[in-house]
Amino acid sequence: METGNAGENPTRINKYACACAIVASMISIIFGYDTGVMSGAMIFVKKEFKISDAKTEVLAGILNLCALVGSLSAGRTSDYIGRRYTIVIASVIFLCGSVLMGYGPSYAVLLVGRCVAGVGVGFALMIAPVYSAEVSSPSTRGFLSSLPEVGISIGILLGYLSNYIFSGLPLRLGWRIMLGIAAIPSLFLAIGILKMPESPRWLIMKGRLGEAKEIMHKVSNDPEEAEFRLREIKKAIGIDENCDDDIVKIPDSVKSQGEGVWKELLLKPTKSLRWILIAGIGIHFFEHATGIEAVILYSHKIFDKAGVHDHKHQILATVGVGLTKLTFILLSTSLIDRVGRRKLLLTSLSGMVVTLTGLGIFLTLAEHSGGKLIWALVLSIITTYGVVMFFNIGLGPVTWVYTAEIFPLKFRALGVGIGVAVNRLMNATVSMSFLSISAAITTGGAFFMFAGISVIALIFFYFFLPETKGKSLEEMEALFTRGTCSKDVSKEVEIGKF
Repeated sequence: METGNAGENPTRINKYACACAIVASMISIIFGYDTGVMSGAMIFVKKEFKISDAKTEVLAGILNLCALVGSLSAGRTSDYIGRRYTIVIASVIFLCGSVLMGYGPSYAVLLVGRCVAGVGVGFALMIAPVYSAEVSSPSTRGFLSSLPEVGISIGILLGYLSNYIFSGLPLRLGWRIMLGIAAIPSLFLAIGILKMPESPRWLIMKGRLGEAKEIMHKVSNDPEEAEFRLREIKKAIGIDENCDDDIVKIPDSVKSQGEGVWKELLLKPTKSLRWILIAGIGIHFFEHATGIEAVILYSHKIFDKAGVHDHKHQILATVGVGLTKLTFILLSTSLIDRVGRRKLLLTSLSGMVVTLTGLGIFLTLAEHSGGKLIWALVLSIITTYGVVMFFNIGLGPVTWVYTAEIFPLKFRALGVGIGVAVNRLMNATVSMSFLSISAAITTGGAFFMFAGISVIALIFFYFFLPETKGKSLEEMEALFTRGTCSKDVSKEVEIGKF
């Protein structure tokens, strides 16, 4: 249900707010590039350093373990210094990591570079969707908040293309250029983001109403919308709605710094806040527990198991994965504010259950035939693309939009940081265990496991995640009250939506 917010034009995207979200999403492109390029670079790193599968798994997953540190630090950091400067920090950290990886004289140095880059990734994944959500109006928030995920998809595709372009270079040079080149856009982003405004919601949280008002008028379509949004935020913070001072003192009870917020969110949450926390952690957990990182990072291995053994052909097939991911995430961004988050999630998970099961079946047949069943090989590749398609039509982008919008302002940075930490932990778990799991129960068996987890995720989303489309950020806590989701589900069942 769309809220009838006064002064808003629901059909128009504010160009300035869109520009802010696009610039913030550049950090996601850099992260996506690193994820995509490592898929192919690992082939050549393994050749040069002659490392085992276990060390390959560590190299792949260590970035996400270190991202845990970044995501948990980013919440507190962004509350202290602001959303904008936190993006600058993320860019600088990632720049340092890229330089180390591009230098990479040994496996140990390469691993250190991945760790440093991982901290930057944790910062980026937490702050980009939060910043985008906070400059957006309710009617376009889904689109603008999903731009970081679009950025990741663009980056992954560029990483795959980089693999293909530089794979013909000498062994010692090719993979180092693939990994080190990411330092260049990191430098430009660190400089460029300084030209963008601070989040108006963060400014209000700091009592800087004059600056917030100026920026809010820029990111709104008309003065009425800007004033309405300002009143809503001031009301949520505990400031008099009619206060027009440039600087006000914020009561200690609503400040977001300090241990009190941790305790209030994790140890003594209200019922609605507990539900928000469960929803936020749950959606991040299932985003990677359902196995997408295995497909993105180890697609060359999947194609090898299916019967594609030439490295050049494997890398070319992974470019198809990147194109599929980008195509359907762009489709999702055009639907998310019209169709809603909940429908996209349920459609996405339903499709993933089917395609993951199919991938498990066809990979098993292809492996057992020694690559002689051409139809099994073809269907393995098609279902691989199918998994990527259904993931990116819903679960991929909605995860980041949903968590960036459901937490109250006081808890938003911390809540999103915790969600990202869980996200990176699951990402690392999958990327660091997939080869071992595949060796133990076969590659096909691993995807049967992911299909089973997807069924559990579908049930969780159905019962615990209410629709947030069209709601202002200040309305979210009221949405997550006892009985809201169950009533929505009952209503949907009655009218035959599912």
